[in-house]
Amino acid sequence: MRKVRASELGSFNYCERAWWYQQQNLPSENQDAMNAGSHEHREHSRGVKLAVFYRWAAFALLILALLLILRMAL
Repeated sequence: MRKVRASELGSFNYCERAWWYQQQNLPSENQDAMNAGSHEHREHSRGVKLAVFYRWAAFALLILALLLILRMAL
């Protein structure tokens, strides 16, 4: 008995015909749009990772500034 993957269920739920095409190993006709979407996802992921890095860097600089203020006050 073949295991059904979650991605297959999502594909079937979205479009039964698309799921059938995938099962027949037929290539998608909109490869250009799919490639563009993958590129957009990679760019977005890169931006999110950069934002997380900037947030941690800002937090570290804030802590450093507070420590310097405390040191100067003592």
